[in-house]
Parts: sequence; structure tokens; C-alpha cells
Amino acid sequence: MSRKKITAVVPIRKGSQRILDKNFIPFFGDKSLLEVKLDVLKNISTIDEIIVNTDSQRAMDIADRYGVSKKEREDYYASNECTNSEFFENMAQTTDTDYLIYSPCTAPLVKESTYYDFINRFINGINNGHDSLTTVNVLKHHMWLDGKPLNYNPSKSPNTQDLPDIFKLTYSISIIDRSVMLKSKNIVGKTPHFYEVSEVEGVDVDNKIDFDFAQFLYGKLNERI
Repeated sequence: MSRKKITAVVPIRKGSQRILDKNFIPFFGDKSLLEVKLDVLKNISTIDEIIVNTDSQRAMDIADRYGVSKKEREDYYASNECTNSEFFENMAQTTDTDYLIYSPCTAPLVKESTYYDFINRFINGINNGHDSLTTVNVLKHHMWLDGKPLNYNPSKSPNTQDLPDIFKLTYSISIIDRSVMLKSKNIVGKTPHFYEVSEVEGVDVDNKIDFDFAQFLYGKLNERI
């Protein structure tokens, strides 16, 4: 029985609303977030193919330079009108693989060792009935919604460390069976398993503060190498 194909997809949009060209501006040295991510992925021997999924010619040029595959995304699936579900469904439809790793470059602090452990955990989890695996941070906060507490009784307020674990999906890495992704229209399947990462590896670059913070942390971590 042949081994299932594992493909890492790096999604890149041409425009970014909060930081202009955040995926391409220098992040560490002269390398962008996209280049930093491709450097890591190319070192993961258990990944069979890397695809830059994009509507950006600049991203496709970087993919060519790195010797990885590219998939030109239709305009609608790179627009603000496209929902997450439509985006994930289209990604599954246009990626020829068995298992798909969603690996955004906006999570630049995920270590190579984490990728290896993550993929191994997923392969073992398939045998235990889990159809997907995604990274999470555990939240320990007193939380409210629509004027009501979500996770505690205010009249018997516990210490934060005694609150129930609430998983925040970080999407730093997600992996799923492609056939399941097509049905669920999401990177999280019907029987998911969760992989807890540190707050550092869970950092997601969404705005300028995130970018500066991630850049600082990445620089500090690389000083130790």
C-alpha cells in the first residue's frame, strides 16, 4: 500500500487590508513572511509537495525561485466577498493530494520540529478516528457574550487557572484528509483533534502590532541558533 501524499498549501492574497503587502515586506533580514515560511517547509521531508495558492504574480515569482509549485487563485476566491467556507472548499477542489496541510505564512514562528511532530500525530490520529488536526491555544479567561458569562458563575468566580479549557484555533498549522475538507468546507473536520502550541508558535500576523511582535520574537529566537 503506497503512502498517502501530503501537500502543504501556503495561501497568499495580493492585497492585505491592515498592512500593505505584509507577506512581501522584509520580516527577517531581507526575507519576507512568505520566504521565511518556504524556508521551513522545504526542510520538512515528510511533505511531498508545497503549493503557493495565490492571486499575486509576486508570490508566484517567489514560488518559482524556491522551486515549489504554484496555483493561481481565481479573483473571487481572493476577494472579501468570498467566505471562509467557499475559500476552503475551493482550495480542496484545486489541490491534488490525499492530505492537505494549511500553512499560512502569517504564522512565522512554528518550528520545524513542530511540523514533524504535528504530521506524525495526525497520521497516528487517523487510526484513532480523527479526520483532522489543528493547532490551538488554551484560553483561561473570564468570558462573556451578549451580557452573560460563558464559562463561569460570577457569584462563585473561580481563579483563572481553574476555569475550563477553551480552545482557540490558531490555524498555525492544520491538516485534513482532502475528501473530508471537500465535505466539511473547512480545514477542521467532523472528528477533529487539537494540537496545543505555545503562545509564541500560535502568533498570527494580522496587524502592524502583530507584525512587529512576531518580528521581535523571531529575531530573539534566531539569536540562539
